[in-house]
Amino acid sequence: MYQTPSRLAYAAGAPCDKVSIGRMLDSGMGMLTVFVIARDWNLRASVRAELRERGIEALGMETFDEAGEALAAGQAPAAIVFEPGAEGSGAAALRLLAKRVPVVVVASRSDPVEIEAAAILYRPVRVGDVVTRVIELLQGRPA
Repeated sequence: MYQTPSRLAYAAGAPCDKVSIGRMLDSGMGMLTVFVIARDWNLRASVRAELRERGIEALGMETFDEAGEALAAGQAPAAIVFEPGAEGSGAAALRLLAKRVPVVVVASRSDPVEIEAAAILYRPVRVGDVVTRVIELLQGRPA
């Protein structure tokens, strides 16, 4: 899939505080993609479904390895939703990616958070709260 330079710059972490999601889509930047990496299938499926309902492409993944496969296939996330415990050999690459795109971590208070996060939401959390936080970060609002 061809990505415009603007979308690549955004995925690489360029500030985007004056551009709404709707304007991003209308400007030809293409569909924004969020990686939802979670061991809990219910969280993964629910967040993915609500993001898609709001016009944001979301890829559900159980492990870092699956995220690595998506990256290798040319998928560039605009944001990541991450649940600690989604293990795999791609953890180091994902930590590097997290320095360039916002990450929303959904964790229990006892989970170690070993990834740079723009926001941490502690369980119990509503799916709507996760999606709202992702959208705020995509619109450039501070964590």
